[in-house]
Amino acid sequence: MSNKKSVTVIGLGPMGQAMAGAFLDHGYDVTVWNRTASRADAAVARGATLAPDVEGALAANELVILSLTDYDAVYATLGPAEAALTGRVLVNLSSDTPERARAAAHWAAERGAVQLTGGVTVPPSGIGRAESSTFYSGPREVFDRHRPALEVVTGRTDHRGEDPGLAALMYQIGMVMFWSSIVSYWQAVALANANGMKAADILPHAVETANSLAGFFSFYAERVDAGLHTGDVDRLAMGMASVEHVLHTNADAGVDTTLPGAVVELFRRGMDAGHAADSSSVLVELLNKGA
Repeated sequence: MSNKKSVTVIGLGPMGQAMAGAFLDHGYDVTVWNRTASRADAAVARGATLAPDVEGALAANELVILSLTDYDAVYATLGPAEAALTGRVLVNLSSDTPERARAAAHWAAERGAVQLTGGVTVPPSGIGRAESSTFYSGPREVFDRHRPALEVVTGRTDHRGEDPGLAALMYQIGMVMFWSSIVSYWQAVALANANGMKAADILPHAVETANSLAGFFSFYAERVDAGLHTGDVDRLAMGMASVEHVLHTNADAGVDTTLPGAVVELFRRGMDAGHAADSSSVLVELLNKGA
């Protein structure tokens, strides 16, 4: 393989296009491929090479960035070009579960390729920025060898270990918090709307509330890891009353109660299990056991 600064990007949705652009900004020879070829137009106009097919995209470079919807799309895209996978490093930035990341790494290895699993923690607008970060997992030697290129995608690269599922796990942990938080914001906006207010009217309060969560995360982390759920700071019974008030406020306003109802149900499970006098952090133990 040549030592030139070169890379292939397969998948040119908004994220893939941003990655191709970042590599071009850093002087890389960039080969691109997308099922809908017109999505490559902007990158090609800037100097990228559009491969005629997946085989050509894989043949062009050792380092191949995959930015696809999920691992089904990865198999559908690369499967017909298996013979071209030998010797390739597949930086799989497609979203999926940790178990599917492990299976994909095994699939790649059987075909002579190496997978580095990646979990990008920013939207397309954050690609190429020094303060943005990506989790990686897989062979450390491969990660270290290609780290300069990976730092083009996001300036901060966090290798979590050899297990190819760990980067996907860290990504999904972030998504658990992100989507639950975003949906709770939509719930708050709907409640505001029902009472004659707009999102802009509650924005300062929403931001202040969101920013306060970091302190709670830090406070509870050590206690949860120690299994300390004593009700010296908060009690589940107090939380139960609060989440019921949230539910009733939304119901009174005629707003959908699916989300607050689910929260009440979780607190009720804790109460029924005899944890009324414990901290609400005891809900972690219930979640650990499953429904």
